[in-house]
Amino acid sequence: MPTQIFPGRYESLEKIAVFIRSEAELLGLSHSEVFAVETAVDEAVSNIIEHAYKGEDVGEIKCTCTRTAEKLTIVLEDTGEPFDPAKIPIPDLNAPLKKRKDNGLGFFMMNQWMDEVRFEFCCGLNRLIMVKCKEKPIE
Repeated sequence: MPTQIFPGRYESLEKIAVFIRSEAELLGLSHSEVFAVETAVDEAVSNIIEHAYKGEDVGEIKCTCTRTAEKLTIVLEDTGEPFDPAKIPIPDLNAPLKKRKDNGLGFFMMNQWMDEVRFEFCCGLNRLIMVKCKEKPIE
């Protein structure tokens, strides 16, 4: 179960992407699946830095990957402000651009890119669990 700890800085995004990409490729995810996983994790880490830590160099982000034959589970942990996904409204994708809210779309997209997205908060620790299932080949 590979785990790495990264500083809560935007410059960590590329190192995290390399770590995630390697794990996704080892599972045998397709190019588009790898891209979806990388993009979801990039959005999640950016949200941790911006919203949980309220800026760079406030805390660390622990990233753990677990692979089975069928799926990749990514767990991101931070000690920032707790996140309540129930408070994020579902974006109105049909609204004109000028009337759309400035936030919430990233969380919505993470749920579109991944097969499962869960949040936990316990004892001062935020835990985001994201799962990507390997597509079954068409026979």
